[in-house]
Amino acid sequence: MNVRNPLIALFSLILLGSCASSKYQADGKKWYKGNLHTHSYWSDGDDYPEMIMDWYKSHDYDFVVLSDHNTLAVGQKWKLIPKSPSHEAGFQKYVEKYGDQVIYREDSLGRVEVKLKTLAEYRPMFEEKDEFLIIQSQELTESFEKKPLHMNVTNIQKLIPAEGGNSIPEILQNGLDRVKAQRDSTGVPMFLHINHPNFVWAITPEDIIELDGERFFEVYNGHPQVNNYGDSLRPSMEVLWDKVQAAYLQAGKPLLYGLAVDDAHNYHVFDQNSSNPGRGWVMVLSESLDPASLVEAMERGDFYSSTGVTLESIDFSGKTLNVEVRAEDGISYEIQFFGTKKSNPAESGILLSEISGTSGSYTLESDDMYVRAKIISSKPKENPYQIGDTETAWTQPVKVY
Repeated sequence: MNVRNPLIALFSLILLGSCASSKYQADGKKWYKGNLHTHSYWSDGDDYPEMIMDWYKSHDYDFVVLSDHNTLAVGQKWKLIPKSPSHEAGFQKYVEKYGDQVIYREDSLGRVEVKLKTLAEYRPMFEEKDEFLIIQSQELTESFEKKPLHMNVTNIQKLIPAEGGNSIPEILQNGLDRVKAQRDSTGVPMFLHINHPNFVWAITPEDIIELDGERFFEVYNGHPQVNNYGDSLRPSMEVLWDKVQAAYLQAGKPLLYGLAVDDAHNYHVFDQNSSNPGRGWVMVLSESLDPASLVEAMERGDFYSSTGVTLESIDFSGKTLNVEVRAEDGISYEIQFFGTKKSNPAESGILLSEISGTSGSYTLESDDMYVRAKIISSKPKENPYQIGDTETAWTQPVKVY
């Protein structure tokens, strides 16, 4: 990671004040890799919490959540294992790995039920200071007129039940308000993000534009049914991002940040039709590997999202956004800069500049509302969301304050 001249950095911090990305190169911080959307047998995933944590830890993640639907991993829960070869093989692998720690029983029909480990039980098995962290999370799962409205709450302290509402924006806003109330009452940093807006085409840009206090959404989700790329009638996640971004800035709202996540449900069969781990993640520049530091870093915009591309540095001096890729041999890169002009906000997300190579920069003009970078590599994505996908990364938007 490159470090700027400290005098320039100090000047930038003084000049920019609350500028979200001015601390990308600050001393004493590290990049941490994490996934903020994952499922287990506690709801509709198909594996045990310990097996899932082992997968992420052994694949060099620094932090992960289990964000099961409208539940936290507390209390007693028995899971009836489905009668299928993959689930039964998964149970045998679980027993082979954890032996006497596995509590299970068989009924008169020979079906197996497993007592699931709670977060308090499995957390000490994996967490290591400065090495691996598990953050408590919940996927707040609502619906309106059969449309699924899903929101993840990172670092939640107490379960938030579904409560419904009279419209999609009202339900989403209720979720935001209840998370803010819990944060205010506990003093614990946490945030809500909107999950996969195009899942069953449930959430439109106009729905998100109505919200107050939303800072995050999923620009990339690895589940095969979430329609990341839109269709001929509905926008892709990137088009949605820029449309909402322009509207937010026109209304004086904060920048909206984009997350890449797995939304993993399937851990036994890896293919295009399964929702597998390892498809998308965030890289967070944080002072330490603890929930509060990570949440606060993300709220500053000190992170990027990726499906495989690693960035060497991101630097925003107050006017110029610089991006440098950690290049792989034999791989080429395109760095694209997107933004919206103040003079034409209706035409959001235009391509401002494109550079072939491992580094690129864009200097904001007086008519630019913001700029964000997308880095596209020539390297095919392993087990992709969609056949033909190559590894990609997205920086967070920045603007001149």
